[in-house]
Amino acid sequence: MSTSKIPLLIDTDPGVDDALAILMAFADARHEVVGLTIAAGNVGLSHTVGNALKLCEVAGVDVPVFAGCDAPLLHPARDAAYVHGQDGFGDTGYAPAVRKAEAEHAALAILRLSHEHAGRLLLVALGPLTNLALALKLDPTLPQRVDRLVVMGGAFTAHGNITAAAEFNIAFDPEAAYIVFEAFGAAGGFDLVDWEATLAHGLPHDDVVKWLQAGSVRATFYEAISRQTREWSADRRGDRWHSADALAMACALAPEGLLEHQTRPVAVELDGRHTRGATVVDWLRQGGQPDTARLVLRYDQSAFEQRVRDALAAG
Repeated sequence: MSTSKIPLLIDTDPGVDDALAILMAFADARHEVVGLTIAAGNVGLSHTVGNALKLCEVAGVDVPVFAGCDAPLLHPARDAAYVHGQDGFGDTGYAPAVRKAEAEHAALAILRLSHEHAGRLLLVALGPLTNLALALKLDPTLPQRVDRLVVMGGAFTAHGNITAAAEFNIAFDPEAAYIVFEAFGAAGGFDLVDWEATLAHGLPHDDVVKWLQAGSVRATFYEAISRQTREWSADRRGDRWHSADALAMACALAPEGLLEHQTRPVAVELDGRHTRGATVVDWLRQGGQPDTARLVLRYDQSAFEQRVRDALAAG
């Protein structure tokens, strides 16, 4: 691996929007993806692992894939197959990848890679935080070796997308999110890209359709696996399609595109009858706690869209 590139580890649960984010990472010249650690989330673990392997095959990259946790730490959770398809990739019936996942568990791979790239590692979490929480329980010193953590998750003003108050990734495993937020918050903080930022950075459906007609291998594959979720979105959310993980990856790969942010204490609600999984931002710092997260509010829209086009080899 070139030492001039920033080592990037992606913890994910592919997922259509995860797939776009991963393709963005593969297309970025400044970063080297050193691993994909996989959890259950959007769909079950066998599908998310298979989808990660297939995406590597389509993109022509030989990035190791590590299977991780097949369920939340404590409580069962609802998946998002109704959005992404039963297999997470639009039920296209693609031929499985030839390559298999590595034998090492994802949590152990996170720890090993954090040592191999200590002080330089960019860690991007696109799914439920179960693997990261397990890694932290095995080795609480993990945050000391991570240069930067970017998390896609939360809803800063409690406009949830899976419950009234909670965003999917956090709601899927709130205990894991609590562990990760506490550990990385105490170690200097992390970047948080939430669902409300996602809604503010939608991609015009008509433009996306044009990009997906580019004819590249990546665009053709992505057009097929994203068709179901794009149609679902068009029926419910208007003329823009939203890719939360792609926005988080843009923030991770090119933080210079961040135009507005606020740094605040953020807590994860575990017990609320109506608010379990909510991310509670202390906007006025009334609790006296230190700031723990940099909250992404506005990103350069044209730069974001260009990165999506680059990921699809769409010019």
